[in-house]
Amino acid sequence: MSPRGGDPRDAEIGQRVRTLRLQRGLSQTELGNLINVTFQQVQKYEKGTNRISAGRLQRIAEVLTVPVAFFFSGFDDQQKASGALDVEFSFLQTEGALRLARAYARIKQPGVRLQLLRLTEAIAEE
Repeated sequence: MSPRGGDPRDAEIGQRVRTLRLQRGLSQTELGNLINVTFQQVQKYEKGTNRISAGRLQRIAEVLTVPVAFFFSGFDDQQKASGALDVEFSFLQTEGALRLARAYARIKQPGVRLQLLRLTEAIAEE
């Protein structure tokens, strides 16, 4: 990491902020208003272009109702090697993923949910 260069962890933390923001149904403007920054600043945080200060990260954690430690979990080599966390977050970044998850959660009949799951798995195998 150079004195002015970004750290890969900044981008990872930003990605986690974005994922949680989307899960909570907040726009960048709404999150910015809640943490007293512009939506452009939220964009920079999410891309990892700008680092998030400790105080600002604490405020983001409060707004998104997660512990600050959430943003740092998985940085150790053992969890990174498993790749499970990366897969989870990369899925949530794909277009339509949150809509799909929300729609699935609204299905009341367990049998229908199981059929949809099996159909999705079959399509994914092709």
